[in-house]
Amino acid sequence: MIENEFEYCGAHDVFYDFCLWDYRPAQPFENKLRSSNLLFHSFMAMGIDKRAFSIVRAIRQGFGVSRTVYGIKRLGDRIFWEFYFYDYRRRERERSITRLLDFIAPFVRCGIKPNENHFYFMFSIDVTDDLVCGARDLEEIHMYIGNPGSSVSSGICYSVKKEAVRLENFYFFFDAKKELDEIMSKVVCSAYVDSTEMDIQRILWPEMADCKVIVVANKQGNDAVYFSGIGVDQLILFLKRMDYPKDLIAFVEENKDKLDHLQFDVGYDYRMEGRDLVILKSGYYGLF
Repeated sequence: MIENEFEYCGAHDVFYDFCLWDYRPAQPFENKLRSSNLLFHSFMAMGIDKRAFSIVRAIRQGFGVSRTVYGIKRLGDRIFWEFYFYDYRRRERERSITRLLDFIAPFVRCGIKPNENHFYFMFSIDVTDDLVCGARDLEEIHMYIGNPGSSVSSGICYSVKKEAVRLENFYFFFDAKKELDEIMSKVVCSAYVDSTEMDIQRILWPEMADCKVIVVANKQGNDAVYFSGIGVDQLILFLKRMDYPKDLIAFVEENKDKLDHLQFDVGYDYRMEGRDLVILKSGYYGLF
């Protein structure tokens, strides 16, 4: 679909979740759709500048196909994108901030000078139409570093700008089936949630109970939860509940039988305001 044509799975495709951890599809996948099609359709449906496709091509040429995670985000009435780049070798990394900036330099200006001595294993950039069309520079990179000493897998996110580095978020990864008590404890131990005023199932949706991993994040002004390893029916439920544009929902519904081999990842930012649970931002994820 990057050239208005679908991208199909081949016999040797490998599948990854939004942490770039591989998984085996539960359904036969040859000649079905890659998750990249959701990204390219969203570009066209939302009318982003066509240079977005050129940026994707440049990233693929540099880092390879199906090695970059994308998020399609909804913030208020606005849709934007985030691209995530992983290399768990830390200082021995090949997929680095410096290399990415070199790949996209023909399309995106950026004055940030990254310190490649940091032990980051992941970074991301926000992608918006004004960035893609050249109306603004890339002014922020999100850098993720491990959190040694934590009893669960976790990471710390920093905002990296030209003038400063700032702590953003903490992420904690739990086995959705084996660590449910720990997940619930993590959710309620927050300054943004009062579990005496709200059923915690409003955050930990029962419809997502069979997912593989639940991530709970503590952010500057809210918390967040992510459900990793869900099916296409659960993705459709999420998109409808989070009120995504009808064109994006319809594309998934119309191609449901061509997407049923994939595992998806979704999440949302939230906080309580009085007795109400307020959704601030949401996203769903795939690979290109």
